[in-house]
Amino acid sequence: MSALSDKARRIEAILDELHPAPPIPLDHVDPFTLLVAVALSAQTTDKKVNQVTPALFARAPSPQAMRELSVEEIHALIRQVNFAGTKAKALRRTAEILCDEHGGEVPASFEALVALPGVGNKTASVVMGQAFGEETFPVDTHILRLAHRWGLSKGRTPDEVSADLKRVFAHSSWNKLHLQIIYFGRSHCPALRHDLTKCPICSWAASKARIAAESRGLTKPKSARKRPPRATPS
Repeated sequence: MSALSDKARRIEAILDELHPAPPIPLDHVDPFTLLVAVALSAQTTDKKVNQVTPALFARAPSPQAMRELSVEEIHALIRQVNFAGTKAKALRRTAEILCDEHGGEVPASFEALVALPGVGNKTASVVMGQAFGEETFPVDTHILRLAHRWGLSKGRTPDEVSADLKRVFAHSSWNKLHLQIIYFGRSHCPALRHDLTKCPICSWAASKARIAAESRGLTKPKSARKRPPRATPS
């Protein structure tokens, strides 16, 4: 077993102990409501999405019902999320496509999902994994940050990091690990003011150079180095 594989097994054991059965953080009842919730979560916290979706799903729990709402009505229901105008248009158009091309159902196909307005690789991967049981490894900001800190990936994009993680972790554990790493990032491994030497994983998984760099503030999250992102498919 390689050193990287050994590190991955040790990380997985710690995550299993801390977060043995991580729940899906976005409230939903079926593939459609999950798709909507994940789409709304782009550049918005899960907490805010969960505050917004009850009223939205009360009015539009299905593609057919969403199609009956105007873009303005959808916007009014989701106005508290970031990029609400863009997302309202995407949700309305998505509902039309689901009704017209997929029999009013969310397709269990990655290719069909990414063809929907506002749906990128991450959203499609989450839906395929959590709604349809396909083992996927979507990468959000938490997973990107931790994969770099733990020396599991040097990828610059979520897709590159996802590919690296898929190589070091067993296929059967991808969906669980995706959620475990997110919860670990929130509870133990924040982006800022994080002492890597006291972290249950960073303390031994991060390189000495990484620990020293972060202690001097030389390594910052990409969000702190870049301009505010535009609304893009998630």
